[in-house]
Amino acid sequence: MDEGSGLRRWIAAIGRRLGPNATMWVLLAVGAVLTLGFSWAGGEVYESVVQKDELAALDQPVLTWAVAARTPALDTAVTVVTNIGGGVIAPIVAAVAMVLLAVWMRHWRPLVLVPAAALGSLLATIFGKQLTARARPPHELAVPPYEYSASFPSGHTLNATVIAGIVVYLVCLRVRSAWTRAAVICLGALYALAIGLSRVFLGHHWLTDVVAAWFLGCAWLTVVIIAHQVFHLVRRARAERATAEAAPDGGGRVPPSSSL
Repeated sequence: MDEGSGLRRWIAAIGRRLGPNATMWVLLAVGAVLTLGFSWAGGEVYESVVQKDELAALDQPVLTWAVAARTPALDTAVTVVTNIGGGVIAPIVAAVAMVLLAVWMRHWRPLVLVPAAALGSLLATIFGKQLTARARPPHELAVPPYEYSASFPSGHTLNATVIAGIVVYLVCLRVRSAWTRAAVICLGALYALAIGLSRVFLGHHWLTDVVAAWFLGCAWLTVVIIAHQVFHLVRRARAERATAEAAPDGGGRVPPSSSL
């Protein structure tokens, strides 16, 4: 028996015990714990590096370059970009995207996945900041308005990565054109990249804060996508079992789901 068949049987066994909805939420809960563990591990790595005075080899030169490259017009433009991923505008953007996707797809899926993804991202941000309490770059090297919360990881970057990623995933479920999917993926990646780099350029975060946030965001996004995929596999396995029980001769089969 191949690995795919074994995984399918394992998922079907979970579905018989919990059902598709409970299985998805259990996986999300387990994934959230794992993501917080990744955040803790990242904080431990950060502390280890700090003790060896090696952060300046990467963070300080990048910040020095950013300070040298600033102009009033560029500072204003980059501030506009970073504000899109901020604590006021980002939730509005996420909510609007969620509603538009739900209407466009005519499905409840965005109303569950977007809030679940956003909540996990927020928890990872809060946990990581409380764990490390890393100081931000000096205010004299930053562009106002200044920020005072812990620097590691970058919340703007982590949240932007997760929200852009889940929106891209949902859109790719709906569209069939490979070119459209590639364009949407590139736009999502550019958005997360732009938010992260804007944080470094403005002196609100060190580069390592942003890189860690990208990795944490991708880790949590992967968990959400896997949980959603497993939800559909469990639901399909349950439907196939119900069909088989209703038709002992094996005449009835459930066609493969087109929603994935």
